[in-house]
Amino acid sequence: MYLHGRNVLREILALPAGRLNVKRIIFTDSENADAGLRRLEDGARSRGWKIEFAGAERLFQLCREKKNQGVLIEIKRFPYADLDELLSPPSAGGESTLVVLDRIQDPHNLGAIVRSCAAAGGDGIVIGTHSAAEVTPAVVKVSSGLVFRLPVVRVANIAATLEKLKKRGYWIYASAMAGPSLWKTDFAPKTALVFGNESEGIRRLVRERSDHLISIPMEPGVDSLNVAASAAVVLFERRRRLGERAVPAEN
Repeated sequence: MYLHGRNVLREILALPAGRLNVKRIIFTDSENADAGLRRLEDGARSRGWKIEFAGAERLFQLCREKKNQGVLIEIKRFPYADLDELLSPPSAGGESTLVVLDRIQDPHNLGAIVRSCAAAGGDGIVIGTHSAAEVTPAVVKVSSGLVFRLPVVRVANIAATLEKLKKRGYWIYASAMAGPSLWKTDFAPKTALVFGNESEGIRRLVRERSDHLISIPMEPGVDSLNVAASAAVVLFERRRRLGERAVPAEN
């Protein structure tokens, strides 16, 4: 798998040693490479990774992206996390926010949701193994490399996974057009937010496993938002609530 971009390499360099199998890093052979790129090269060398250099045409042939910023990263596979790793005890006062995706199929939506989850302080992502997008170079690109900051778990059965989350103290909130308003929803300290397929939404069994349905209030005549936009709204509302809870009350 070939990844590209400086932000992606920065995120990979920040990973603990051994977390990702990096096969090689390929930098542009241009003599005009700037200091920022050279610092990334130094970082890659310090990790003991194999370094190569290539011209612009070769870089494009490998990743099919002209705007590759002069660096490619070849990895064997994306490092998915185990569910137990994702469910390790949260550190911030027992609070945790997970995102569960039920058959999200567009890699761009997956990447955008991952980016919003990281930006809003989410703790991890759960995706399915069937009829769902996996982490690809496109997902890494859209997430701006932030997919490496979060544990991403692939599971065979989303509904069964929700039951496991409940046993670990999570309350499940599923986004649905018919649900009560998001603004009136009280989130539990340990919250799992579920978002469904782009065209069909959340499956019946997943809906039945959820504790609450939530919806985003919209103007009349507007049917829905793109799932990535919906996830961003809900995630940042959850973030706002956590922030308010952390502010000391005035005397």
